[in-house]
Amino acid sequence: MHAAKKWSPEEICYSGCGAPIPEVAGFVYRRICRTHFEEPGFCLIDLGANASSTGLRRTMLEISTVMSKLHQELTGKKLVYLSAARFDQQESTRPHLDGGPEECFLMLGYEPSPVASEFEVSDYSQCAHEMGITPAEFLQQHNPMFQNARDVLNGYTTRIPCFTSEHYQILCVNNSSSSYDASRDSNLGWQGVLHTATIPKRDESCRRIINSTMIAPVIMEASGKLSDAELEQFATTTAVRRRGYDKLHLDDDV
Repeated sequence: MHAAKKWSPEEICYSGCGAPIPEVAGFVYRRICRTHFEEPGFCLIDLGANASSTGLRRTMLEISTVMSKLHQELTGKKLVYLSAARFDQQESTRPHLDGGPEECFLMLGYEPSPVASEFEVSDYSQCAHEMGITPAEFLQQHNPMFQNARDVLNGYTTRIPCFTSEHYQILCVNNSSSSYDASRDSNLGWQGVLHTATIPKRDESCRRIINSTMIAPVIMEASGKLSDAELEQFATTTAVRRRGYDKLHLDDDV
């Protein structure tokens, strides 16, 4: 069995400080909305340390708007938000997909935090393809919650070197589970990856805020699950949900 390509920082990391939104959106679209294995299926946009929480979220919305226009031009489909929420999350995870349709991606906005963390991505779609099985079959036969599956994915796993808890960052990950079928030249499915977050040391006195969104392609006539008003609420709210544990000494409005 082969191994996934080793992606250079320049191929997966982009400095978004002052960069035009169309350029950023084009970079993200090429990297994550992949139907083959010549792109990584993930990327990171670094907005630096001097951005703001609302600025981060509005940038996320602006990027996705341009990406939707690109997708419409190429496929006749638009991109819509299935979910958008803010979490205080300090639990390490194992390689996984977030629940979603066969084709979707995550756009995750990380705010600066004193809680350090690391992020890895595993190209399970390419691994499954080279094993002669579908991504769904891979997850059934090699549950990534267990060590033996992580051993299988070792050669397909990339640590994102530019991921830092000191900056405002947007991490985009293809969260799809569709199969690769080269015979479907005009209708290739998105090829997803698994993602893993590691928090070496939790700090109950601090927050690690993730602005989490899931986006999926739909036919032009379909409406998005989230309304413009709901997206505006996501962009401006100060509320933060707690995930996985409680911090009763911290207010959820910050």
